[in-house]
Amino acid sequence: MTTVKPNIVRERPPLLRSNPILNKLTRVRERTDTDAATYSGIAVKTACFLVATLIGIIIQLIVMTMTAGEPVWQTITVYENFTFSLSMKEAAIVGGIAVAGLVCQLLSIFIHSIIPVTGTLYSICQGYVISFMVFKVLTGYEYLGLEALLLTVAVVAAMLWLYSSGKVRDGKTFRTVLYSLILGTVGVSVLSLIGSLIPVTRPYVSMMLGNPAFSIALDILGLVIAALFLISDFSVVDTCVREGYPKKYEWYAAFGLVFTVIWIYLKILDLLMRFAGKNKSSND
Repeated sequence: MTTVKPNIVRERPPLLRSNPILNKLTRVRERTDTDAATYSGIAVKTACFLVATLIGIIIQLIVMTMTAGEPVWQTITVYENFTFSLSMKEAAIVGGIAVAGLVCQLLSIFIHSIIPVTGTLYSICQGYVISFMVFKVLTGYEYLGLEALLLTVAVVAAMLWLYSSGKVRDGKTFRTVLYSLILGTVGVSVLSLIGSLIPVTRPYVSMMLGNPAFSIALDILGLVIAALFLISDFSVVDTCVREGYPKKYEWYAAFGLVFTVIWIYLKILDLLMRFAGKNKSSND
């Protein structure tokens, strides 16, 4: 039977303990003695979202084949060295799917009861976008997608080992480091924006932002932040199971984990694209 304990006195959770999905779980007060969340249940639901991501990849490959004969609308260059052609239909589809993924993400954050649906749709949309980047943007360098996948698995496994072994815990010191990195990243972004608006500093900001080493450093910092968020996610999932949250919260926990894992994958893929683009330029 599910119960609500309004008289429980708990330490107020940090404003941003984990990703936006799992952060909501820190405020759950429901408990059950019968149908409680389990690690295996969360793992199965996480696998379901990952399968949905794979479905999104397959859908993109089918769409890419169907639109292969469409007239070229735009030729786009990213990271200065990866050039790809895009038809108007392809641009409309990938743009619409990217927006749909963002909408599903926001709905999942604010309406938890529909996460089984919105989370699945979000995963499909992200799979489509990932496949577009790997098989459309990175033509000739598709192997980077597999490399990013293997590195993502390695990062997730390493973070899980660090957490399960007790070497890294989501404590006060950990959150201080995490928040400092986040604030540092936000601070650099804000200062760059302000500097770009001031005529005197604008050339220096443009030079800094155009420096590949600076961009790579920001990507590495973003990857570190994403990996640290994974530790926080594991802590919230652990609390969800140990404190007997109702089974319906397994969907929340699973989607939160997938959200962070996809974030890590995209950060790693972005880094690999930058390195490959730099090497491509040297070879040319």
